[in-house]
Amino acid sequence: MADPKHIDNIKVNNLPEMALEKGDKLQKAENKLKNHPYDLESWNVLIKDAQEKPIEVSRRVYERLIDTFPTCGRFWKLYIEEELKSKNFEKVEHLFQRCLLKVLNLDLWKFYLTYVKETKRNLKNFREKMMKAYEFALEKVGIDVASGGIWSDYVQFIRSGEAAGSYAENQKIMAIRRVYQRAVMMPLSNVEQLWRDYSTFEQNVNEIIAKKLLEERSRDYQNARRVAKDYEATTRGLIRGAPALPPQNNGDERAQIEMWKKYIAWEKNNPMRSEDRNMTKKRVMYAYEQALLTWGHHPDIWYEAALFLERTATEAHEKGDTIRAQEWRDEVAGLYEKATIGLLKNNLMLHFAYADYEESRMKTEQCHNIYKNLLSNVSDPTLVYIQYMKFSRRAEGVGKARGVFKKAREDSRSRYHVFVAGALMEYYCTKAPEIAVRIFELGLKKFPKDIQYILKYVNHLSHQNDDNNTRVLFERVLSTLEKDKSWPIWSEFLRFESEVGDLSSLLKVEKRRFAAFENECKSKETSLLVDRYRFHDLYPCSTQELRAMDYQVELDQNIQKNPLMATKNQVATTRDSRGGIARPDFSQMVPFCPLPASSIRSNQIFGYPVPCSAAEVMMNMPPPHCFQGPFVNIDKLINVISTRCPPTFENMLEKMAASENMDVDQYMSDVKGSDGSRKRSAPAEEEEDETVQPAAPPSFDIYRMRQHRRHIATS
Repeated sequence: MADPKHIDNIKVNNLPEMALEKGDKLQKAENKLKNHPYDLESWNVLIKDAQEKPIEVSRRVYERLIDTFPTCGRFWKLYIEEELKSKNFEKVEHLFQRCLLKVLNLDLWKFYLTYVKETKRNLKNFREKMMKAYEFALEKVGIDVASGGIWSDYVQFIRSGEAAGSYAENQKIMAIRRVYQRAVMMPLSNVEQLWRDYSTFEQNVNEIIAKKLLEERSRDYQNARRVAKDYEATTRGLIRGAPALPPQNNGDERAQIEMWKKYIAWEKNNPMRSEDRNMTKKRVMYAYEQALLTWGHHPDIWYEAALFLERTATEAHEKGDTIRAQEWRDEVAGLYEKATIGLLKNNLMLHFAYADYEESRMKTEQCHNIYKNLLSNVSDPTLVYIQYMKFSRRAEGVGKARGVFKKAREDSRSRYHVFVAGALMEYYCTKAPEIAVRIFELGLKKFPKDIQYILKYVNHLSHQNDDNNTRVLFERVLSTLEKDKSWPIWSEFLRFESEVGDLSSLLKVEKRRFAAFENECKSKETSLLVDRYRFHDLYPCSTQELRAMDYQVELDQNIQKNPLMATKNQVATTRDSRGGIARPDFSQMVPFCPLPASSIRSNQIFGYPVPCSAAEVMMNMPPPHCFQGPFVNIDKLINVISTRCPPTFENMLEKMAASENMDVDQYMSDVKGSDGSRKRSAPAEEEEDETVQPAAPPSFDIYRMRQHRRHIATS
């Protein structure tokens, strides 16, 4: 038996190695989180380490955790539990204030009720505080199908209170009745049990009025019971409470989002058949809020929620409910603000939608704040400046928009797009083409070698019918650009001359382009001729002819495709637009999937069909597991065959005849028969008699040879 002291020494000696290994894991987790801040495995390593340390040491880790996953109720609960272990009640309540209204997680709210019940028990107004806590929780999460436990606990808490006197007893009964009547109208998972408990309660109070009260609530209960069953079928497979991650664009994520949208659409159809618009709106928004706890990084869900709330407010206003409509409009603004200061603080689309919504409410100052905050937080403010200019022009006039453009062109982070937007604004809105040209010239000084900007400038001048200045611009640009970047400008120059110039100017541009790219254009004069005669996506040769001359066919970039028509696994074309290269239709291909040995009888191998003849043979073959040996060494077998040639058939006959003391002819005659020929049985369709002639033995029957030798030996 091992010495216990020796075992303790081993454990003590292993402690430094264990600590070193643990430190390596923590360091690896930290390094990975630098590049992948949402890696859950690394966060689990840090959480496990933090739980083993005092909260004063691990508080920084928990703060980082909830900053990264601010909508995950499980992580908030872990943080609060660690503070509660150290009895930091003040910090616990501060954490509840930070998370409860933002994170409608049912487990987190149950934990909050448990905390209030256990820590406020000794207060004089404990029951009053606990009642308020229950009402607060039911207001926020009481419509959740899994909140039936909170309703039951609320009833039990009211029942546990002491009532002194008949008045207090009646008040207690009324309070219990109100909670039961509210609960049995909700589609809860335990609504049937709540109904039975309510029925028993009313029977015990007064059997005379119990029947009437139960009949009044029976219809609402049946409706809630029906909706609860439909809810279970609609939400089967939904994942709740998972940490919110950025879009992963995988199949599981798409399937979950589709299921959430299906559930939200089900709530929008008013399955409760309620005439109360407030209840319908509350249930739909609760579904959205539950979806955003897990999918808060998806801006489409945020926008759809805001759009639904805005339309609901508009409907309420049209029906004369202006007070409620105004409340819901304020909720829309709050929803946008929650998104833009939370998980999607860098998402431009939601910021722009928020600004447009506030603009529709004539809150210009709020719009300015949105754009200014966004400009200070993004690395590339180009699109923000452009939308800010458009808003300023709409709300305050061109003068304010010019002020925004001035800030944009002075910002070193801005790209050439702000000059294009500013020039087009002057051209279309102020009808001042000369100002637009000056803005383009100003941008050309800042971006003299940006091909896309130059093409925008050329396009603007050509649409103004300013042929001379357009040619001057071409010459200026081509004299400064490097050769490898100038091909698009030459092509645009050629297109311009083909539309507005004469034949001599067209040929002159062609020659200049050929001289500039002489090495590349050798033996490709025909391809250059195609450029002369093409018009957008119309070509002077067929597709096969263009492919034969190795001409690169370009798609018309001016065509705006409808993004709503695109489907997720659809191949838009089976040919490469860059060279006409044929591509397989991937939608018809079977994914690679090796078949197990037991299914070798199948007519498919690795997803591809085999020929019919081979499939028939495979169907008749036994599966591989039936073969138990002997196993042949293929290399040795091939070596024997190649080095030792077997004897010929005649040599074998001579040896076998010599063993019988016979010559070959006599031996063969004895083997074949007296007539010296083999007899074959007639085919079935050629038989004339009912008797079947026996088949003659083969000419080389080893079995008969052995029998013949035995017969001679015995005789």
